[in-house]
Amino acid sequence: MKLRNTLLASAFIFLSIFVLSAQQQNEKPSIIPQPANISWQGEYYTLPQETTICYNASAEKMVPWLQKLLANTDTETQLSQDGNCEGFSLKIDNEWKSALGEEGYRLNIDDKGVHIESATESGLFYGIQTLRQMFPAAIEKQQIAGEIHLKMVKIEDIPRYGWRGSMLDVARSFFGPEYIKKHIDRMALYKMNRLHLHLTDDQGWRIEIKSKPKLTELGSKGAVINGRAGYLTQDDYKELQSYATARNIIIIPEIDMPGHMYAGLMAYPELNCEEFENLSPKRATPPELYHGYEVGWSKFCTTDPKIYDFVSEVIGELARITTGPWIHMGGDEIEDPRYEEFVVKADSIVRKYGKTTIGWEEVTKAEVDTSMISQRWNGKTEGVVTLKYIESICSSFYLDHANVPGQENTNNWCKADGVSLEDVYMFNEGDERMMGVEAALWTEKVNTSAEADNRFWPRLLAVAEVGWSPKNSRDFTDFSLRLGKQGSRLSNLNIHYFKTPEIDWDVDYQSGVFDGFEVGE
Repeated sequence: MKLRNTLLASAFIFLSIFVLSAQQQNEKPSIIPQPANISWQGEYYTLPQETTICYNASAEKMVPWLQKLLANTDTETQLSQDGNCEGFSLKIDNEWKSALGEEGYRLNIDDKGVHIESATESGLFYGIQTLRQMFPAAIEKQQIAGEIHLKMVKIEDIPRYGWRGSMLDVARSFFGPEYIKKHIDRMALYKMNRLHLHLTDDQGWRIEIKSKPKLTELGSKGAVINGRAGYLTQDDYKELQSYATARNIIIIPEIDMPGHMYAGLMAYPELNCEEFENLSPKRATPPELYHGYEVGWSKFCTTDPKIYDFVSEVIGELARITTGPWIHMGGDEIEDPRYEEFVVKADSIVRKYGKTTIGWEEVTKAEVDTSMISQRWNGKTEGVVTLKYIESICSSFYLDHANVPGQENTNNWCKADGVSLEDVYMFNEGDERMMGVEAALWTEKVNTSAEADNRFWPRLLAVAEVGWSPKNSRDFTDFSLRLGKQGSRLSNLNIHYFKTPEIDWDVDYQSGVFDGFEVGE
């Protein structure tokens, strides 16, 4: 009897191993965004206890990103400046640019190891991020003991759009360097490359301008009801740009004008008209701070020439500390007989300082230079110029709207039932002038980091895939399955994401890593 039980137990163990092995063979890692071309193989590469990272001279700066990934494994690595060896191989060759562009890469995993190649550092960085998603999710949080098996694969990947962005409004409620850096890290993992910071609005001025100190001494003190005040020093801003650049992300600063300007007008009241006629209705007047939600009531005194001296000083100083090529001038939600004149002059000022101007879609009502970029948000503006544009249509990309109908503390003016995960993913793309996509998070009702996470994630993953993956390969059902498998990774990254109810989230409750939001939170 004892022998029979022993044989049965052995058979059960063997069968369990066989079933587990079969499941592992069929299991494909969740990769978001979906690569352009991917061919999974049937076998696995097992990370050895000791391995070599080989690289050519052009790839040297990317080696630390691979070392950082492997640091949470039992694998010990040594380096070799040689493009060919077993283990890990990183190569950059400019000749591949015709096939892979500025951001594309090839990733092959075979029985000899992991091989990533690209034409640029950006491409190699993105190849490493794809590899990262093939590792167990626990690697984001802790050391992984034991063997790690990587499914063999051949990937050749290149993005659909060059602009894959998110916008964070720090003007209504302030989010400082700590949160912005976390957001940059998360964006980079999913191959997003543009961070638009909405730095000024009626409620607050959030960037230090040394020639105009009152903008932060006074203008930074406000915030929406229950929001946070504060500002970025120029050192903060420079550090954020360096941090972002290392992760292939460019920061775009926005100074919203000629409207949404009360924080600046409060700090420098001489920019107002007599009797504050430029404030209508007078929801606040200097030296009062403004804490409300309403917009479209404040603007420069556009009949006064000295406003352009102010604009030139602010834009000039901002341009000198901005490493990216763009400055956003806002330009939305304003009625003024001199609006078009202002936009043309503001655009010329930005260009004078060597930057390209971006403006919300209303700027196309003015005869601006054709180098200007429009950012579409409501699709209702009848323009007089034809510009390249960034797609941020509110019905698909305004993440201040509810994840699900009825979610508390969300906006609903653009779409009453919210902007669902599927609304984002199923966006109907525009014409050849479209540079890419950008999802906006306005913070009238977003006051904490957890609330910001809840609005961004997981919808920003859908934005990432819309911006990167080929249109003909996108499938919401397949995306939903891959997204569910990202649950533990998002949790291990301490992202307080919204647990979208229709997604089958793969979350390790036993480890206690999940800290997402349930429906309605």
